[in-house]
Amino acid sequence: MIRIKEVLCPVDFSEFSRRALDHALTVARCYHSTVTALHVVSPAPLLAPVPSHFATESAPPLALPPVDVGAVASELQRFVAVEQMPGVRVETLVTEAPDAYREILVQAQRLHADLIVLGTHGRSGFERLFLGSVAEKVLRKAQAPVMTVPPGTRDAMDRGPAAFARILCALDFSDCSKAALEYALSLAHGNNAALTLAHVLETRPLYADFAPAATIDVAAWTREARDRLHALVPDSFRSARNVAEIVHEGTPYREILQMAANLDADLIVLGVRGRGAADRFFFGSTTHHVIRQAHCAVLTLRA
Repeated sequence: MIRIKEVLCPVDFSEFSRRALDHALTVARCYHSTVTALHVVSPAPLLAPVPSHFATESAPPLALPPVDVGAVASELQRFVAVEQMPGVRVETLVTEAPDAYREILVQAQRLHADLIVLGTHGRSGFERLFLGSVAEKVLRKAQAPVMTVPPGTRDAMDRGPAAFARILCALDFSDCSKAALEYALSLAHGNNAALTLAHVLETRPLYADFAPAATIDVAAWTREARDRLHALVPDSFRSARNVAEIVHEGTPYREILQMAANLDADLIVLGVRGRGAADRFFFGSTTHHVIRQAHCAVLTLRA
């Protein structure tokens, strides 16, 4: 079973980050973790130009007041108190930094965070998430696993002791997907959840242009993939949990999203490959599309 001792949850006081904090706390309850709620303040510029209608040749720029970090810290404590869960240790941290994403990564490293939980921001969030936003950069660069919580996701606390009752883990049998499986097994164990392992056969993009359809034995590939999925789960785990294997043919992200919808999954777990992951992750990859379109939390892990 994996160990999650430190959970970092950056918040911006929005409903999106409140929902992320809700998920961070429920994970922490399962693993007896400490949650650090982090808010990054951008330092105010030392000087601001005078508005043109007030400006004179001799008028100096206006000095802006410094950010009241103490007031922000009090606001953060109040924000956290609304979501506070008995038995879960929560610490609050307010820091000043010009780049929020860099500060999140610095604090994740300083805290030795085992998990980062982030909220995403809906339609405009799709643009912000994948076109230069804080969340996009954290997802690209964080070494720790990252859980993204999209708008509209049900509060994990409302589900009772089992925050994740139905977990979907998509595997391509790479090293990174094996890391994803380890987390999926642990979360299923801790939440007494039903676990579905999925593999998608993407046959047409690979073979349609140069192999006759009759030479592709999809049925045999499906059986082999299902057998490999079955072998990944120890018998001791399988005897105590509801475990299923699904193998579909099609476009991976579409099949994963459809399976998650059919299962009413509370969590999707995915591995992100190493070399070139940033390009694949944000420009057409399976993970990119799943995070953008999922209606439940998505946990991504590197090998």
